[in-house]
Amino acid sequence: MISLTVDRDSDGRISHFKMTGHADSGPYGYDLVCAGVSAVSFGALNAVEVLAGIKMNVRQSDQGGYLECSCPKNTGTGSLEKAQLILEAMLVSMQTIEKSYGQYIKIIDKGGTDHVET
Repeated sequence: MISLTVDRDSDGRISHFKMTGHADSGPYGYDLVCAGVSAVSFGALNAVEVLAGIKMNVRQSDQGGYLECSCPKNTGTGSLEKAQLILEAMLVSMQTIEKSYGQYIKIIDKGGTDHVET
């Protein structure tokens, strides 16, 4: 199972997230949950870098199954607002995946809402 933990600062902004584990919803290379989660998370990180101009602090495993990211402390307000919008959109996408495939992914949003309205 994939576990996504989202940490927020005192203002409710996403400051850090960590994703661990494997979905195991299909054979290696055919795991649609893994592919979806990977596409959403790495797409969001790329968007933060390109659109907000922020280089996130990233740690990951070469073998997969581990991704940890945090926002740099010295980020300007305008860039931080853009990054937050992208990270919140990432979280909504992950919650949508969790709603359909909850047996393969669990999200813990510390300080946020843990559901998606559709």
